[in-house]
Amino acid sequence: MDVLASLLGSFEMLAARIIPTILSKNGNLVKGEGFAADRICGNALQAARIHAMRGVDELLIFDLSCEEPNYDMVRSLTETSFTPVTVGGGIKTVQHAQRLLRAGADKVCIKGPEQLVEEISKKFGSQCVALSIEMRDRDMHSGGEILYASKYAGELIIQSVDRDGTMVGYDLDLIADAAEHVGVPIVASGGCSGYEDMYDALDAGASAVAVGALFQFTDCTPKGAAEYLNDRGVEVRL
Repeated sequence: MDVLASLLGSFEMLAARIIPTILSKNGNLVKGEGFAADRICGNALQAARIHAMRGVDELLIFDLSCEEPNYDMVRSLTETSFTPVTVGGGIKTVQHAQRLLRAGADKVCIKGPEQLVEEISKKFGSQCVALSIEMRDRDMHSGGEILYASKYAGELIIQSVDRDGTMVGYDLDLIADAAEHVGVPIVASGGCSGYEDMYDALDAGASAVAVGALFQFTDCTPKGAAEYLNDRGVEVRL
């Protein structure tokens, strides 16, 4: 069997991931709309620990308050949990990324510039790097900015600014465009209003769905999402 075909077949069989998103500001769990996250909802570390104890696929943590990453918070979480953690916020140098990985993060989430993404990828491997792109609705479908994700990052997180915190659904057109143009897994983020939205995002080409407000303000849970998707024929981890 052709090696490439074998690898592509293995990739297609990978389970879809359901990723709770934690927004931290000065240690507080915060939420808002359009990236204006000023509403305090609880304690960020406590929320992350609760999700981890429930055996979620992965956690995505963004620290909105830091000039430099909060290594202590990451270490406190990963010392007591085996849940994979991706951490973003305040990562401006290769040294910042290195300290986060040493604190227990599995991946670092970078918003750019391209040179920093490249440097971190070359030093630690692309599997440790998630590239985050913040988009407004239909800003850049098929735009060149996402193309270098295939070169340096292990995955691409598409964050819809307009839909953040609104629970109006993911930008499916953007997800489909990105899936067509990049060769790395895509994480859909921003706007999830329910389990069906997750299914639609995965059907559009995403490999994972990041979920914030839905899990914070409704009765929906990662387990409930996994059960729903499994019933719809999506490969998930139950």
